[in-house]
Amino acid sequence: ITIPITTYNIGKLINSNPNKMMKVIGTVTLLAIQALQASAFSGVPSISAARTAAQIPLFASDANTDTNGALSRRDAASKIVATTVAVTGMTSLSPFKANAEEEGGGKLIEFTVNNLDGEEGATGTFVVKTRPDWAPIGAERFNELAESSFFDGCRAFRVLPGFIVQFGINGDPEVQSKWRSKNLKDDPVRVTNSRGTMVFATSGKNTRTTQLFINLADRNKFLDGQGFSPFAEIVSGMDVVDRFYAGYGEGAPSGKGPNQGLIQAKGNAYLEAAYPKLSYVSKVAFK
Repeated sequence: ITIPITTYNIGKLINSNPNKMMKVIGTVTLLAIQALQASAFSGVPSISAARTAAQIPLFASDANTDTNGALSRRDAASKIVATTVAVTGMTSLSPFKANAEEEGGGKLIEFTVNNLDGEEGATGTFVVKTRPDWAPIGAERFNELAESSFFDGCRAFRVLPGFIVQFGINGDPEVQSKWRSKNLKDDPVRVTNSRGTMVFATSGKNTRTTQLFINLADRNKFLDGQGFSPFAEIVSGMDVVDRFYAGYGEGAPSGKGPNQGLIQAKGNAYLEAAYPKLSYVSKVAFK
C-alpha cells in the first residue's frame, strides 16, 4: 500500500512522534545526497540547481520560535521532500536525454537540397541519422553510398505528398550500373514505417540496392508487412523534405512523371531536359 506524502501526513507524524520524524527526514536527505552522488558523472544539475528549480530553501529558518516549532518542523520536512522530488526527478530524466542522443550508435549525415518547390536557387538541408540497431545492413549500405558521394546530383524523381519521396538513382548511368547488381540481404522489419523514417526500395526478397524512400506520413505502416525495413530517421529538416517538388506526380507508366528505366539509361541528361523542376541533392556531408 502506498500512502502519498502530504503536508498533512507529515504534520501528523511530527505531532505524534517527533523523533521518528527526524529519522524520516534523515533518510530522505540521505536519499537526496545519494541521488546526487550517483548523477555526478551523468551531467545532472548540482544541488544548487535543484534548489533553484524547486524554488525552496533546504531547511527552515532558525528564526522560528518555540511556539511555531511544530509548524517549522513540518515546513522543513515538506520542503526537504519537495527538494528530494526535484533532485530525483532531474536525476531520472537526464539519463533518458543522454540515451536519446546516443541512441542507435548511428551517424549524422546532412543533405543539402536544391530546387525546393521546383524553384531554382531555393535550397535547404535535412539531417539523417542512421540506425544500425534497426537495420544494420541497410544502415551500412547508406553510409557507404554517402561516403562515396553517390547521392550528389541525385534527383527526387518520385514525390507523392502524404506518402513518400523516392530518390537514389545516380545521375551518371555508368556509376549507377556498378551498383545495380549489388543486392542487399533483407533486414528484418524492427520499427514501423512512420513519418521521417528512411527505407530502401525493394522489388522482392533481397533486392535492395541504392533507391530510397523517405516516409512522409505515419499511415505508411502497411509497408511493414511488405518487408520495407527503416534503417534511418530524419532528425531535423522534415520541413525541407516536405518541399521537394511534387508537380510531376506518379512516375511512368502509371503517371506523367519520370520513367525509371530512362533514368537508369540516360541519367540526369534525361531528367534535366524533361523534368527540370525536380528537387535534387547538391551536397552530402557527415556531421
